Amino acid sequence: MEGKCRQKGYSSYFLVIACLFVTALITSNIIAVKLVSIFGLVLPAAIIIFPISYIIGDVLTEVYGYGQARRVIWLGFACNLLVVTAFWIGKILPSAPFWKGQEAYAQILGYAPRLLVASFLAYLVGEFSNSFVLAKMKLATKGKWLWTRTIGSTLVGEGLDSLVFISLAFYGIMPIRTLAMTIVTQWLVKCGYEGLATPATYLAVGFLKRREGLDVYDYDTRFNPFAVAGKS
Repeated sequence: MEGKCRQKGYSSYFLVIACLFVTALITSNIIAVKLVSIFGLVLPAAIIIFPISYIIGDVLTEVYGYGQARRVIWLGFACNLLVVTAFWIGKILPSAPFWKGQEAYAQILGYAPRLLVASFLAYLVGEFSNSFVLAKMKLATKGKWLWTRTIGSTLVGEGLDSLVFISLAFYGIMPIRTLAMTIVTQWLVKCGYEGLATPATYLAVGFLKRREGLDVYDYDTRFNPFAVAGKS
């Protein structure tokens, strides 16, 4: 279906969802430097909010289609790159003589190049695979059984995200066994988060479909993640 976001530009609801997605992404990247212990599991603090970006990604794809989700994913990438660049410039600028926080600033916000590359690649692989799987499953199920799509796409997206990030960031630093356990632990925790959020996802999807008059099926969509122009 063609709806408001195509007929009259982007709707207010779409803009709010896009802003929430970008905010969740950037916030998770900032707080990820802290490691926390939850029920004996050591996880980055980003675990409290990063899975929300996948939930929002599910809502975007389910309601607005893969083409619109693709635009928001690239928007999130660009905004995150801007934030990281600003952090880097702030780190290299000379400190005021009386300011004593340079070491703390560099430790918290001075991302290592290896971690940055791992984070950016994991984000793109994870988010695009999540959106792709959900869109394809929607076609296969003819729009039925939303829970199978949200959970199925998350199993793939979060799995690839954890695999790419942990492998690129910590290969050669962690023992292989520890590396594998870390990947599996993060994957299971994130997927469990998504499963618990399924009722909220149903409410958000139902609300937006009614308000927007949209329920996009990606029959003619080009699924190339780099196809940012032309027909979605």
